[in-house]
Amino acid sequence: MDEALLRSLTPGVLGILVRRGADFAAAEDAVQDALVEAVRVWPADPPRDPKGWLVTVAWRRFLDATRADAARRRREDLVDEEPEPGPVSSVDDTLRLYFLCAHPSLTPSSAVALTLRAVGGLTTRQIARAYLVPEATMAQRISRAKRTVSGVRLDRPGDVATVLRVLYLVFNEGYSGDVDLAAEAIRLTRQLAAVIDHPEVAGLLALMLLHHARRATRTAPDGSLVPLAEQDRGRWDTGAIAEGVGILQTALARDRLGEFQAQAAIAALHADAPTAGETDWVQIVEWYDELARLTDNPVVRLNRAVAVGEADGPRAGLAALAELDDSLPRHTAVAAYLHERDGDLATAARLYAEAARKAPSLTERDHLTRQAARLNTRPSR
Repeated sequence: MDEALLRSLTPGVLGILVRRGADFAAAEDAVQDALVEAVRVWPADPPRDPKGWLVTVAWRRFLDATRADAARRRREDLVDEEPEPGPVSSVDDTLRLYFLCAHPSLTPSSAVALTLRAVGGLTTRQIARAYLVPEATMAQRISRAKRTVSGVRLDRPGDVATVLRVLYLVFNEGYSGDVDLAAEAIRLTRQLAAVIDHPEVAGLLALMLLHHARRATRTAPDGSLVPLAEQDRGRWDTGAIAEGVGILQTALARDRLGEFQAQAAIAALHADAPTAGETDWVQIVEWYDELARLTDNPVVRLNRAVAVGEADGPRAGLAALAELDDSLPRHTAVAAYLHERDGDLATAARLYAEAARKAPSLTERDHLTRQAARLNTRPSR
């Protein structure tokens, strides 16, 4: 059974049912039933037209469910005639589904779950395992999301920025359970790039590829965090880097800069440096200035302080950091790093320990604790 084929066909099949008049929730249920039937039937009797087969089976499941529901008699005009099996429309409904799944009425977590289910073709069980929650919990989340978007008419251009934020949320989940969400986000973003010509879509795809290229080196065999400066650059995926840089260059040439293109430019400068010491920090600071102008995001300014510390020295970095709210996530960790660079090891050790207590993840906590211990055990001069 070609699971990748099924997943690639899912959005098109769902879009056809919605275009025929099925509401989103009922159509999505029917498509899931058709996918289950395909898994059962195709190994022994593969269809000549897989998409047409799925459309036919899903539409019949939708009709059966509709006819069985006495409360939906108003749909009788819709279900009186069943389309004959045959070639299906070549209209690509993928973009419509992206905008529907990223509807502003949905919470970010619900939008992500619905995108993975409706556009990504993942099962509820796979999504639940990826997010480390019970399947029943994820089923409820998806059901609520489907009810929210049922009946929504996409008669105006959708918000590309919202769709991209949802995809970036998927990417940042990384890997857990039996679903590689980082790879899944790249696949979905490639799919989006194929149906919409937008430089920020290309920017996000480039950013994902450049970050993903370093994935194998981000953690040690024992699971501990490996900082960027200490990663083995010889193990970075040069193919992904080259592809990401190429996509980014094409996007930047259109002179419609957005936040994902700016982030990708920063990632490209890191990827381009043969060693950490050869990183072009001056250019990185310039890109952070652009990014701050585009987003006015305090986390961007926090990362900029680190870059300033590398480009102009730790005192300059600390001065930039002093302008920011010290309650920002990772503010204390950045302060610790810059104080260590400035030679104030006692302050750095204290701040590393404090940052460890605030760390958002066990991996980061352990890393910061080791940094504090490293400085505390250094022989006094």
